[in-house]
Amino acid sequence: MAGEVLTRRELNRTLLGRQMLLERRAMAAPEAIGHLVGMQAQNPLDPYIGLWSRLEGFDPEELSELVASGAVVRAWLMRGTIHLVTARDCLVLRPVMDSVIRAALTAQRFGQDTAAIDRSELAAAAREVIGRGPMTRAELGRALAERWPEVAPDALGLAASSLVPLLQVPPRGTWGATHRATMALVDEFLGEPLTDDDSPDEAILRYLRTYGPAAPKDVRAWCYKTGLRDAIDRLRPELRTFRDESGTELLDVPDGELFEAELEAPPRFLPEYDNAVLSHDDRSRVIAPGNAERPWWKGTVLVDGFAAGTWRFERAEGPMTLAIAPWSEWPKRVRDQVAAEGERLLGFAAADAPRTGIRFDA
Repeated sequence: MAGEVLTRRELNRTLLGRQMLLERRAMAAPEAIGHLVGMQAQNPLDPYIGLWSRLEGFDPEELSELVASGAVVRAWLMRGTIHLVTARDCLVLRPVMDSVIRAALTAQRFGQDTAAIDRSELAAAAREVIGRGPMTRAELGRALAERWPEVAPDALGLAASSLVPLLQVPPRGTWGATHRATMALVDEFLGEPLTDDDSPDEAILRYLRTYGPAAPKDVRAWCYKTGLRDAIDRLRPELRTFRDESGTELLDVPDGELFEAELEAPPRFLPEYDNAVLSHDDRSRVIAPGNAERPWWKGTVLVDGFAAGTWRFERAEGPMTLAIAPWSEWPKRVRDQVAAEGERLLGFAAADAPRTGIRFDA
């Protein structure tokens, strides 16, 4: 194991190991989601693929039942984007990420369009309206436009969504279901108040445990929260420090496991915007420098631990094909390994549907 300096491959293997991508773990879905500090979930079914790639014997019905029961929920959190988190983490993380979500009010057009409206008044009105029952953002905007007819309903709905803690209710996010995004108040849906602690300290430690060792700028890339310096300075005495090969200081939890560079990393399929790829400012630990301009935010194929291509499902009239687009010429051995993992993915995602198999695109 390296001492003070960690090589890129050591950082890669450590990220994969902590992300459960070196070998699948025998772990319940809620525990895995908590360990990952939530999963990116703009596409409602992406967390199913993400967990399949990480957990031994993962059953999609397990997660589907958790979503349906409210034990895990889809809410706007890190980076102001939809994440699948445990109910407890939603109550804890939403206050921490409140400033991130509200930042859209100054950065986006809808914030400018609603600037003349008192924010507290708009938030109170939104809570009263959506407190009547789950509704879409468009429905929320139209209801608020009855009070502020001079403002476009879509701007009102977007602004209100930045001011009031909301989540998306099931059946959206259940396995095999398609449903429009319908929102409810976090505290009313979960039947518990949000915590009153907006300190990022615990979130930073959890990030480091799962994504570290990492630099402060990596923490911000994961969550978009500004003003983290004070929190990191508070935590620094209890953290380990390393450096990467360029000399950048990396922080880590005291008991964070480091993984050897020589460990084998089997092919893995990650969904769009998977946090394993997204959550560092310096993504060279998982994207080789020559591929930095590739579409790494799409469904990604990891080869030898690094993003090496993209993948997507194609389906027409029943049959499903897994189309894989390598970013370079793969040796036959690698293509065979990726194809074998792809067949397993097809078996998971289309267990009851006819499927035509794997296609490699040039």
